[in-house]
Amino acid sequence: MNTTQAIDPKSLSQREIYTLMVSIIVPRPIALVSTCSSEGVGNLAPFSFYNGVSSKPPCLMFSCAIGRDGAKKDTLRNIEETEEFVVNTTNEWIIEPVVKAAAEYPYGVNEMEAVGLTAVTSQVVAPDRVAESAVSFECTLYSRVPVGDGSPGSAVIIVGEIVYIHIQEECYQDGVVLYEKLAPVSRLGGPTYSKGGETFDRRIPKLS
Repeated sequence: MNTTQAIDPKSLSQREIYTLMVSIIVPRPIALVSTCSSEGVGNLAPFSFYNGVSSKPPCLMFSCAIGRDGAKKDTLRNIEETEEFVVNTTNEWIIEPVVKAAAEYPYGVNEMEAVGLTAVTSQVVAPDRVAESAVSFECTLYSRVPVGDGSPGSAVIIVGEIVYIHIQEECYQDGVVLYEKLAPVSRLGGPTYSKGGETFDRRIPKLS
């Protein structure tokens, strides 16, 4: 039997427990979230605490952490103002601008322009979507769930209802997503990302 190392989270600093969590909870899909302020100024940022929630209504979620200075991130500020956002997928061909978008730009800077991605007007919501992403989910705010006391390391879970979907044609044929065309990139720990790799199928057995 393998031995384990027991760790009490309370014995670690906020940064240490964060590093441990993101190194173990892998791989994580990357939501490239576009928002705009109530004045219409665009913003773009990647988030890797991200997943689906439900299909009726169709909802997804991502976690927006409180900054090291205790301030809300621009994405959270904008969503609280407008209650709209777009989740764009991170694909192999845009990984460099996605990483650049994670830099701490001053409030009011449109990261989509700064990193060289193309803004396209959304169908339903005000924030633009990213033309280069294979898939874009236009969302309205369904709910927000604060976690923690608001200090660094705390977060707000954003649940969005998907109101429109854009999929590049080469990635979606006859109702099936083609993963080799989608080419998703996922987040691991530290500066490490994951792409491609072998896929395999397993069917859940039906118990009689």
